[in-house]
Formats: sequence, C-alpha cells, structure tokens
Amino acid sequence: MPFGVFMGFLLLLQIFGTFLTWEHPAAPWWRHWPEQWVYPLQTLVTLGLLVKWWKYYEFRWSLKWSAVGVVFGAVGIGFWLLPTVLHDRLGLTDDGWWRWFGVEARTKGFNPAEAFGEGTPAFWAALVMRFVRAVVVVALVEEILWRSFMTRMVDDWEGQYWKRPFGEASWKSFGIVTVLFMLAHAPVDYAGAFVYGSLTYLLCIWSKNLGACVVMHAVANLLMGIFAMAYGKYGLW
Repeated sequence: MPFGVFMGFLLLLQIFGTFLTWEHPAAPWWRHWPEQWVYPLQTLVTLGLLVKWWKYYEFRWSLKWSAVGVVFGAVGIGFWLLPTVLHDRLGLTDDGWWRWFGVEARTKGFNPAEAFGEGTPAFWAALVMRFVRAVVVVALVEEILWRSFMTRMVDDWEGQYWKRPFGEASWKSFGIVTVLFMLAHAPVDYAGAFVYGSLTYLLCIWSKNLGACVVMHAVANLLMGIFAMAYGKYGLW
C-alpha cells in the first residue's frame, strides 16, 4: 500500500501536471514547478502510512548486515553513476547508441535553486525533503515491496507466500523481481537498475535480512543525491 500510494502521486503529477504547470515568468513557484510541493506531500503521506503499518514489517536490523549493506549500496550506486561519469569523461553526446546504457549528461531534473534560489530557506527545505524522500521513504517502500513481498509472492503466488522465509533463492524470483525493479525506472536507468537490483537480490539471499537491503538502498540514494547536487546531475533523482 505505501508503494502504491507513492506511485499514485507520481501518476497524478503526470496526468494533471500538464494542466497545472504554467511556464511563465509571472507564474508562482507552485504553478511553475508543481513537483516542488507534490513531492514533499507525497513524502509525508507515504511516511505516515509506513508509520501506521510499521508493526507488520520484519526488518531484523543487524549491525553486521547493515555494515555489509553500506558497502553494497556504495558499490551498487557506483555502477548506476558510472554511465553519466563516462559521458563527461569521454565527451559523448546524448544521441548515440550508448544512451541505452544510461550514458547521458543527466543535468535536467530536480534543482531547488531553479525554483527558490540558491541558499534560501525554501531551497534548504526543498532539499531536505528531497533527501528524506530518497533516503528514507523510497528505501523503505521499495525494499518492502520488491524484496520482502515480491520475491516471496512470485515463487508461490497461489499458496501462502507470506509464510515463506525471507531471502529464499530462486532464479524465478531473481529474474522477475529484478526486471520489474528495472522497468519501474526510466529507460535511461535500466542498465544501472539491473546491476543494482541484482546486487540487492544477492544481499537479500545472503543476509536474509530486510534491514540490510533497506540500509543498502538508503546509502545508495544518499550518495546519489550528494553526487547529483555536487555535479549538477539533477536528472539522476
């Protein structure tokens, strides 16, 4: 449910964003950049649902496996960021065959300075909410869905899949869940998402610890956000 609500906000933004957006110098910020208020609202509503149903999630937090998750997160996001780094280092354009592997500039996207100005209180508020969204909410809702729910459901969708132990290995669940995770992202991220999803599945079956997968996702998104803001790669997030 939290994942569905989270995605529902994105769907509503896509459907009604065209009618709501007014790209004009006189347009107020909430009309010019509707995502700047839709994303914080999405974050707060989804976070509220996670808190509401927190008692139903079995994370099994472990210092050992959380540390492993930190390493996996850094490695996984390194592969995700590699294509845009190669784009800059090799001086490639955005219209070659390499685009299928995510080799693009990735400069167009979330930039709070564009809406509120660099260093203003509104800038920092938007940036903090964006990190809360990526590091906390996204890490939780995606791992609860993909690794905790889907990996068990696809292996036994006609039975009592919720009673299956977390972290059972099967090529079927690996293939289906990893591909679905990949397709849930933009085409430019398919290559990175496939590698990252494969590493997360490996951590899932190795650790049998959902908390480790959440930590991995949180660290990966934190590093991605820092990288995006530091190098102007706003299209990454």
